[in-house]
Amino acid sequence: MAGHEQKVTVEGHRLTLSNLDKVLYPETGTTKGEILDYCARIAPHLIRHARDRIATRKRWVDGVGTADDPGDVFFEKNLPDSAPSWIRTRAIRHSTGSKRYPLVNDLATLTYLTQMAALEIHVPQWTVRAGAKDPGTIDSETRFPDRMVFDLDPGPGRGLADCIEVAQLVRELLEGMGLDAYPVTSGSKGVHLYAPLDGSVSSQQVSDVAHELARSLEADQKDLIVSAMKKTLRENKVLIDWSQNSAAKTTVAPYSLRGRFTPMVAAPRSWDEFDDPAAVEQVRFEEVLDRVDDFGDLLEPLAEAVGGTASAPADDGPENGSGTGEGQRDRLEVYRSKRDPKRSSEPVPAKQGTSGDELTFVIQEHNARSLHWDFRLEHDGVLVSWALPKGPPTDPGKNHLAVQTEDHPLEYGSFEGTIPKGEYGAGDVEIWDAGTIEVEKWQEGKEIIAVLHGREDGGLGGVRRFALFNTGDHGPNREPEKNWMIHLMEDEPKKPSAPADDSSKKGTPTGRTSKKRAAKKEALPADLSPMLASIGDIGSLRREAEDWAFEMKWDGIRALARVAPGDGERTGSIELTSRNGHDMTNTYPELQELVECIDVDCILDGEIVALGQGSRPDFGRLQRRMGLSRDSDIERGQRRTPVYLMLFDVLHADGSSLLRTPYTERRARLFELVTESEHIHVPEAFEGSVDAAFESSRKLRLEGVLAKRTDSVYLPGKRTRTWTKLKHASTRDVIVVGWRTGEGERSSSFASLLVAAHDDEGLRYLGRVGTGFDEEALRRLRSSLDRRSRKTPALTVPADESRDAHWVRPDLVGEVRFSGLTEAGRLRHPVWRGLRSDIDAEDVRV
Repeated sequence: MAGHEQKVTVEGHRLTLSNLDKVLYPETGTTKGEILDYCARIAPHLIRHARDRIATRKRWVDGVGTADDPGDVFFEKNLPDSAPSWIRTRAIRHSTGSKRYPLVNDLATLTYLTQMAALEIHVPQWTVRAGAKDPGTIDSETRFPDRMVFDLDPGPGRGLADCIEVAQLVRELLEGMGLDAYPVTSGSKGVHLYAPLDGSVSSQQVSDVAHELARSLEADQKDLIVSAMKKTLRENKVLIDWSQNSAAKTTVAPYSLRGRFTPMVAAPRSWDEFDDPAAVEQVRFEEVLDRVDDFGDLLEPLAEAVGGTASAPADDGPENGSGTGEGQRDRLEVYRSKRDPKRSSEPVPAKQGTSGDELTFVIQEHNARSLHWDFRLEHDGVLVSWALPKGPPTDPGKNHLAVQTEDHPLEYGSFEGTIPKGEYGAGDVEIWDAGTIEVEKWQEGKEIIAVLHGREDGGLGGVRRFALFNTGDHGPNREPEKNWMIHLMEDEPKKPSAPADDSSKKGTPTGRTSKKRAAKKEALPADLSPMLASIGDIGSLRREAEDWAFEMKWDGIRALARVAPGDGERTGSIELTSRNGHDMTNTYPELQELVECIDVDCILDGEIVALGQGSRPDFGRLQRRMGLSRDSDIERGQRRTPVYLMLFDVLHADGSSLLRTPYTERRARLFELVTESEHIHVPEAFEGSVDAAFESSRKLRLEGVLAKRTDSVYLPGKRTRTWTKLKHASTRDVIVVGWRTGEGERSSSFASLLVAAHDDEGLRYLGRVGTGFDEEALRRLRSSLDRRSRKTPALTVPADESRDAHWVRPDLVGEVRFSGLTEAGRLRHPVWRGLRSDIDAEDVRV
């Protein structure tokens, strides 16, 4: 219909569409009619994310052209006088005067803009109220964003896959602050990343936070990331453009077309798609329509999270001069809006509490998608809260980021548990420390100084004095800035909670005892258990390399050694216990020589190993020593398969607990304490990057690497992400629940073991293990299985795998190596590694 017009009615409004067969994208032959069809079909989703946001348009009246002959483009802010009067608009005051922008709130408006060849729709991160026909002019003081955005743009030498890698880094940091992140491939070269906000702070404040996050990531990834806008700095790097959070900036709307030479779209993506960055490409408009049909709007949770947020808080805008409304507003409104008491066990009280004379605090370790600590101080009937991605600082010379989150109810001070998947803050919450506080200064939104009196066994290690200070500006009628820093104050509290000679309090987090308190030697604690590491990935450690130390992972069994050296009045002694508390002292008599390697009473942490070919740890050989009880068997095993103790930590020494001392200082103390001998060794930590450490362990044919945060304290019995293990092969513990009859050479033992693990509903079947056994293992296992015989299975096993099965009591634990899991949740290609007498069956979980 070139040169002709067509009259249409859209949502009750008459529009004239012209030149429907005009080619707007010459390289693909895409016409205006096809673009109008796309906009009509995508309108519900595009409008969802553009609603009540002023729209700046990029227009290509004659099409986008080609690489050899690009089309002319111009930005349009003001809506022309010729535009239909029914289009909703909003006037914005600029330094050069006011401009009137359209609001893309309906299909009719979107159709009109597309007819005008406005291919790209750009919107800000803040919204306006669009109820009145002429509600007045908006200025910069009333722009309160309901979402934060990062534009990840590849410089020369980088591509989309690199942007995806950076997006995953940004996501991790945002989720550590309690913010969800939603990705969009921009339709151009990079990735946009959105995070919902509550609309309570200004654009300037959000921009400051985004800038700080970008600079923080740049500092960690200097070879990959740049946060400065200068083009000369962007060679072979990805720019994190944080500036689009400014009140004056806009970002292309999700689902908007782009004015590239092919009709690409700013397309929402799932994080699962980003698991293989090299396979991700920008998406054309036809594919976007197919994706919406298949998956719906992947960005809909963002719209739901920010829906209904106005341009400024209703109770404290500049119009009414009502201030912050402190003491009048419900401080738990945001908290309640994010939680469903039917799905989460978190407390959701109907009213906020009332603070008494004694104020409290709680610090909770929050193992969500990324580990962080929630720092909460009681004030005005609520727990004012911050997320600390790196935890409370332990060094007065190093401040930590503290991102203020919503106020929590006082009842949250005793909350521990699991927040279900899919809920806000999903993950495990444990109380790291709690107690009372003395507030020395509380300047709302600016500065707080408080003395925290923690538990004796808490993460703080006693009394600590902290200062929190806001890093942003504070104009009139603004809510407190979200971006804070927390500082450990070096001086003594102004009001000590105990006399100066009270030796029951521990030293500072670095293990130094206060000069005003005399140290008192403590007896060795009797009930400690080893600290455990979480399974990690090399990518996340690569991003924090300077904060981690790397140890080789020894393939053995964990042991705590309680040592009392001999002197003129007593005979030296050693006690070895496994991680489940079993006494192993008599099983490994050669390790008694540790008594001669130590001069003071202490508790040490290490790994017992047996060495095989090439003097490398061999877990199979260690099996020959495990579980022996008769003296003759132990003596024969010691001659055939000697063991060695690899020490890597110290928990207590010379009357002082070192649990709250940072890792680096504990390691230094360990080397001071221990003199190596034939069977006792203190391996050095690896110096270098995580990649170099991991590659070195591979070349040495070791099990992998243990990465430990250099400022990590020792948390007995806790599995924490401040210690992370990287393995070259997947292994896991299993519970033996039965065995199948063997034939031929295995007729006297078994063909395979049936194994399982606990989940929330009981035992879950994991499959069969039929390889990895030597003759001795087959003989010993069959003997153990016969002693555990039972008539019925302890769980449901598929009929084809329970044929000719014999059932046993589910308390025998072993370890297997496997290559993955099947769709049914079975172990793929499992290989038996040996029994684990140091692990209790109830601790083996899916």
